[in-house]
Amino acid sequence: MKKSYSAVSAMILIAVFFISNSTFAQLDFLPRGSQMAKVSQRIGNTNVTIIYSRPSVNDREVWGTLVPYGMNNLGFGTATESPWRAGANENTIFKTSDDLTIGGKTLPAGKYGLHMIVNEDNSATVIFSKNHDAWGSYFYDPSDDALRVDVSTKEIAHVEQLMYTFNEVDATSAVASLNWEKKQIPFKVETDVTNNVLADIRQKLQTSPGFNRQTWEQAANYAQNNGGDLDEALGWVDAAIAGQFFSQKTYNNLSIKSQILAKQGKDAEAKALMKEAMPLGTVFQVHGYGRQLIGQGKTDEALEVFKWNAKAHKGTWPVHYGLARAYSAIGDNKSTLKHLKIALQNAPAQANRDRVQANIDKAEKGEAIN
Repeated sequence: MKKSYSAVSAMILIAVFFISNSTFAQLDFLPRGSQMAKVSQRIGNTNVTIIYSRPSVNDREVWGTLVPYGMNNLGFGTATESPWRAGANENTIFKTSDDLTIGGKTLPAGKYGLHMIVNEDNSATVIFSKNHDAWGSYFYDPSDDALRVDVSTKEIAHVEQLMYTFNEVDATSAVASLNWEKKQIPFKVETDVTNNVLADIRQKLQTSPGFNRQTWEQAANYAQNNGGDLDEALGWVDAAIAGQFFSQKTYNNLSIKSQILAKQGKDAEAKALMKEAMPLGTVFQVHGYGRQLIGQGKTDEALEVFKWNAKAHKGTWPVHYGLARAYSAIGDNKSTLKHLKIALQNAPAQANRDRVQANIDKAEKGEAIN
């Protein structure tokens, strides 16, 4: 009987355990009153994401009542004073794949609990907490703050369900905003796109993309066009040109190297390198180089390049069009018209012919065509 009693007792304890756990477990598949939402924005190569729950106004007084002003004792958890959870239910979560600048301060790449202190005077403090796993703000601890930023709030048209948005997005920044009832709480996030990209490039060059010549060319070209270290860019393009199993001297990588040298003030070396590059280029690549020289005001050098192209690719499009541009750049209108008329005859498509004819009309009036 004793054994039987023990067995029954054990079964009862197990049953109580499962009932207890079932009682307190959440049924996550049931719909919530405040639905979960996520909004993301890519800035350069940085991904910024906000994950939150969306309470409704539901005819309630929100600011100062449902969301009390200032810091408050919520009567639960370990916090004696708490900000607002900036949403509903769990922590509102703010994630960034790279360092951000917010309010002139740095927020390192990572995942944060997003909280807010809303004030009665149309101001607010946005808090990024290293504790992103807690429920709401009940366990908020100011020692976990990664960043605090003071912002001004704005009055907006009624928004029934709380909503985060990204507005005023440009190449390096965006304005993230909490919008609810008739209040908007915006904060601008900025990222150093060039440094982020270059850091990513350095890492990628050590992995499978680094076994490809074009990757090194792209890396060098990005660096020299976006204020990167020119010596580093030169090293990258040199790897593409020679010395590696994937290296190959091409018009493209010699052209990139020439541009880097020019930015370093080594004009003679840059020009010599382009003379080496031209025989490796297509008629269109050399044409583009000539156009580039015209844009730089190097009209005599441009004429040399277009003459070389016409000799190397005799009678093909667009060598005479290039010569016409070169002669127009140095003010020789007679030669401009001569080569435009030849270009009209060998233009490959109607769109090309229309463009050449429009330039003939300009040249006949004595106008420049560049």
